[in-house]
Amino acid sequence: MYVLHLVFGGVWTGSVVFVTVGILPTAQDGTANAEPLRAVVEKLRWVSRASALVLLASGGHMAGTLYTVESLTGSSRGHLVLTMVALWLGLAALVEIGSSKLADGFDQKKVRQPARGARPFFLAASVVAAGLLVVGGLLASPTLV
Repeated sequence: MYVLHLVFGGVWTGSVVFVTVGILPTAQDGTANAEPLRAVVEKLRWVSRASALVLLASGGHMAGTLYTVESLTGSSRGHLVLTMVALWLGLAALVEIGSSKLADGFDQKKVRQPARGARPFFLAASVVAAGLLVVGGLLASPTLV
């Protein structure tokens, strides 16, 4: 479960950051057409949704076997787990909103304006993704928390 959780978490967060720093600037300056960008956004949506489901299942399994309600709410490790859940929900929402803004614009054969509209959501998603990796690293360390 740990490996599955970490692999999907890494792929998801990496995909979001790649779209933020690699794809959106290309779309904003208009050097890419809507069709190829649409394919990238659809792949991101697939990765995001699949990762969210895998992380829910694997994280739920790990939380169920490692924690009780009391340890989740009454310990620093438990608080980190709850923080991770909140960040996970935030990342899923931000990616859905940002990718919807992109896809809607690409359907109209527009590139620059949808990229500008989606940028704040992807910037926030990248920050949340980094936060997820930090929290995951803290949880993986037996001595830090």
